[in-house]
Amino acid sequence: MAHKKAGGSTGLGRDSKPKYLGVKIADGQLAGAGNVLVRQRGTKIRPGRNVKRGSDDTLVALANGIVKYTKKKVTMFDGNLRLKTFCHVEPTN
Repeated sequence: MAHKKAGGSTGLGRDSKPKYLGVKIADGQLAGAGNVLVRQRGTKIRPGRNVKRGSDDTLVALANGIVKYTKKKVTMFDGNLRLKTFCHVEPTN
């Protein structure tokens, strides 16, 4: 007879790698053209002036300048108004 229980598979030991999401350059900080401003899933923060949205919803600066986050009421598809956050880069010359 066996003196140990069969090993079998375990439900433990698996974990996904961290995705490092979030705001990378905060409000009032200087950003260079091409810098990643926000990494996100979905558009929690929307692109504003001098900011573009990548295919994975990452926000990237298009110009050198100071980052500003603002809130604005936006009409949704069902006609309701919602407060949404926008990310802008104010150019510095």
